[in-house]
Amino acid sequence: MAKLSTEELLDAFKELTLIELSEFVKQFEETFGVTAAAPVAVAAAPGAAGGAGAAEAEAEKDEFDVVLESAGDKKINVIKEVRALTSLGLKEAKELVESAPKAVLEGANKETADKAKEALEAAGATVTLK
Repeated sequence: MAKLSTEELLDAFKELTLIELSEFVKQFEETFGVTAAAPVAVAAAPGAAGGAGAAEAEAEKDEFDVVLESAGDKKINVIKEVRALTSLGLKEAKELVESAPKAVLEGANKETADKAKEALEAAGATVTLK
């Protein structure tokens, strides 16, 4: 089997639904004995050290969560936008929008997170980046 580049792997992951990706992560964690939640706990530790540590952590932050706070008046447009951003099916996207506040994208880079936020806000949603 040929070794896949990082770009090829990312392209393959983009084709997966969130449910398929979640199942992959679970199987990956079991296979390699790791957890995806560990980096989050490590990233939170410097913030507890004090104000200077928190400022450094913010400056170095390169992964953002796009959190849908509310769908607003145009829920259908927001559902369409969530589907475009996540490749979720109609039912899954509707459930995500109706269960707001909820993360739409997790661990996205700054540029992707900003684009997603702009698109969702243009559709009428209230969005925050964390």
